[in-house]
Amino acid sequence: MTTTPLPRRRIGDSDLEASALSLGSWHTFDRMDFADAVTMVRHALDEGVNLFDVGVYGMPGMPPVFTDVIWGSIMRATGAPRDAYLASVKLWIEGFGEQGFAPQLENVFLRTGLDHADLVILGDLRRDDVRLEDLVDDLAALTGAGLIRAWGVNNWSATNIRALRRIAAERGVAGPQIAQLKYSLARRSIPDGEPFAGLFADGFTMQASDVLEGGILAGRTSPEREIGRDPGSVREAIVATVPGITALAADLGTTPAQLAVAFTLTHPANVTTLIGASRLEQVEQNLAALDLVRRVGAEELRSLAEPFWCDRGVVDPEGP
Repeated sequence: MTTTPLPRRRIGDSDLEASALSLGSWHTFDRMDFADAVTMVRHALDEGVNLFDVGVYGMPGMPPVFTDVIWGSIMRATGAPRDAYLASVKLWIEGFGEQGFAPQLENVFLRTGLDHADLVILGDLRRDDVRLEDLVDDLAALTGAGLIRAWGVNNWSATNIRALRRIAAERGVAGPQIAQLKYSLARRSIPDGEPFAGLFADGFTMQASDVLEGGILAGRTSPEREIGRDPGSVREAIVATVPGITALAADLGTTPAQLAVAFTLTHPANVTTLIGASRLEQVEQNLAALDLVRRVGAEELRSLAEPFWCDRGVVDPEGP
């Protein structure tokens, strides 16, 4: 159990306050015993975790997945009242059509049992035939209908985020409040770059994701499950840093996983770090990362992490 209270920070200029750690669902709950999952989530709630990231990750032609359905059952089993937590759901640009995002959102609600999403995160922008104005208008309508409270994006470029914010301001509606960005000991170029620094200075916020590189930065250098994509093709270089990360963690009296999570907490614009856990012990270790930041100090941790920055000069800080 962490001795440092889990702080909360405001997501952009919305009325949402997220815990410093948030719990994801990708490739987690479908690998767990249900009772164990309920115990783990109940513990996270008791420790102050209030933001849960949920996505419908099944794609046409791929095997069906049910982790979001399981999550809905878990939340009901914990007995947590709906106003005790924030639900962040994914919406995919690939599925944006004549009816906007409404069909996707209805499917999310059907699968999870939610009746509204506190936060929606738009997936990567891989289409060039979708007008940003249409996205802003559709999300404003969903907000007005009480179906969502705030929205953000996942791995978008700084230029496109600025365009979304400009369009929203011109229309007098809420724009994106947060970007879910890959951020870790190894992948820093985008969140630590100047284009995003300007956005953060304007009050925009971030959620750190992929913080353990699919478990590699925790020492599991040959992951058996699917992990996130590899911008810049630096994964081999990341694997090569693991012995150094392990040695530094030992010097600091911590674990590689705690060190990796703690590093993300040092970014001033990072509202919440998204973690994945399939065991209660992992949640407890991740919570203890806050104590490491307090004990070592943010500036010192960032200095010690410099040798492990693998995508510097490789990935464009502007973002995809």
